[in-house]
Amino acid sequence: MPHIAPRKPDAEKTRQNILAVARQEFAEHGLSGARVDAIAARISTTKRMIYYYFGSKEGLYLAVLEQVYGGIRGLEQTLDLDRLSPIEALRQMIEFTFDYHEQNPDFVRLVSVENIHHGAHLKQSETLRNLNSTVIASLATILERGRTAGLFHTDIDAVDLHMMISAPCFYRVSNRYTFGTLFARDMGAPEVRERHKRMIADSIIGYLVGCATIAA
Repeated sequence: MPHIAPRKPDAEKTRQNILAVARQEFAEHGLSGARVDAIAARISTTKRMIYYYFGSKEGLYLAVLEQVYGGIRGLEQTLDLDRLSPIEALRQMIEFTFDYHEQNPDFVRLVSVENIHHGAHLKQSETLRNLNSTVIASLATILERGRTAGLFHTDIDAVDLHMMISAPCFYRVSNRYTFGTLFARDMGAPEVRERHKRMIADSIIGYLVGCATIAA
């Protein structure tokens, strides 16, 4: 029989498997507590192989950050916002952000981890800066359309609007256990979740639409 050479490992599949396990490890233990040996053991590979792909523990952590930010930014770009009125488009963006945070608690934990490190690793990545420019561009377009139509009466910029949207969505996940315990509220209950989603969207849209009346 002719000799059949062994198939080379699928490099991209291996890389993605490492990232999937590393995401869980970093989300659970943070950068300092995460162990590359534990990641390697869970996918039956070696620490040396992980370093071959990512260079170091910090390199792997940064790759995870790029992946998780890429996830939310990529899905945002699939929203067909241009076909909607400015108010409907903004509501859809808010509801998407709310749902994404609810469904991806690892994303919230990893952002919290990076804040512990004062954003030091994000500063090293041009990829992350480019990724996150897309949401600002989308919000800027919605704001401009809303102002042109006479619907939004505020000079808020897209970065501040992004913060207004992200903050309550993030807090509900990052603080759900402390808040829920202190105030005896099940933050995961469907009726609570839907009420909060509606409250967040209504309050932000109301601010943009009613700002002129309030100022008067």
